[in-house]
Amino acid sequence: MFDFLKKKDKGIEIGAPVKGKAVPISQVSDPTFGEEILGKGVAIQPADGKIYAPADGTIEMLFDTKHAVSMTTTEGVELLVHIGLDTVALKGEHFTAHKGNGDAVKKGDLLISVDLEAVKAAGYDVITPMVVCNTSDYQTVEAVTGSDVNPGDTAVSYTHLRAHETSLHL
Repeated sequence: MFDFLKKKDKGIEIGAPVKGKAVPISQVSDPTFGEEILGKGVAIQPADGKIYAPADGTIEMLFDTKHAVSMTTTEGVELLVHIGLDTVALKGEHFTAHKGNGDAVKKGDLLISVDLEAVKAAGYDVITPMVVCNTSDYQTVEAVTGSDVNPGDTAVSYTHLRAHETSLHL
């Protein structure tokens, strides 16, 4: 009866790592991402080649080939940002890293620059999935899709599991 008095929990938000069009991750042709094998997330058709930190946290692994970066946010969300599909085969060509393993980052810090036109010319899809690798730690993980986003705009929101769902009963 008094539902209007209840505060709506919008969840905690993760920003877009790149400017572009946010689409459901199911539209990624690589099944590792499209079938959510690594976790839930969002994909962005990038409009430029600047990849930014989607949240405050720490770089856990910048791949040697600079095509992907994993980080843990200050809230404990494990994120993977993967620039393009099969771009590991480029062996770092067209990619420039601006941060490295173990670096603390703030939301909006430039992580990687990529020459998208060169990657496309080499025959690669530049769609950029961002996955919450520890999806099972959260009650919900929802992508915000269907619109153009700028770096930092909400791309994924999540809510924590309720306390009783995470506690052990001995």
